[in-house]
Amino acid sequence: MVLWRHGRTRWNLEDRFQGHSDVELDETGWAQAERAARLLAALNPVTVVSSDLRRARDTAEALGQVAGVAVQEDPRLRETFAGTWQGLTVAEIRSTDASAYAAWRTGADVPAGGAETRSDVAARVVPAIVDALGSVPPGETLVVVTHGGSARAAIGSLLGLPMNRWAVIGGLSNCCWSVLEEAVVDAGTGWRLVEHNAGSLPTPVMGDEE
Repeated sequence: MVLWRHGRTRWNLEDRFQGHSDVELDETGWAQAERAARLLAALNPVTVVSSDLRRARDTAEALGQVAGVAVQEDPRLRETFAGTWQGLTVAEIRSTDASAYAAWRTGADVPAGGAETRSDVAARVVPAIVDALGSVPPGETLVVVTHGGSARAAIGSLLGLPMNRWAVIGGLSNCCWSVLEEAVVDAGTGWRLVEHNAGSLPTPVMGDEE
């Protein structure tokens, strides 16, 4: 399974909180999506599912066209709904809501801008991923096109990390991805993080920790 963040937008460049705001890719974002799509197509994904926000959907369509796969949309894959913070720069948020923003940045399960918490995000994103996996045959690849905060919540939850440890997962750069594979974990089936914030295809691991 590949969790892929959308390409760059003007609001990313301005350090502006996007949330559910439907912001388009900028010129660089389109170029990022086209480059990454050519790489990810080599994984032969059988299913591509995307947030319905344009920045994610257009990123997904770049892959869908190269890989010959129809993109499915699922609004549950949207970014964190950030209420009053949406559309503001980080500097503006800090000037008006400093303590809440500081707590949120350190991983506390507080509502972003009075709206969604991280646990809220995981509670909708993970079921969307599980539903998409239901259509993927064993041994095949699913690509989930989403957003930075949504991807982090999904990864933390799927790896079984306590929520207060999700902050140890670094952010995804625009149009980079994380790769998870099914694995035997604690004598049961779970997920292993194979690559994170990658811009290249996975390569075999060789050596004692193979």
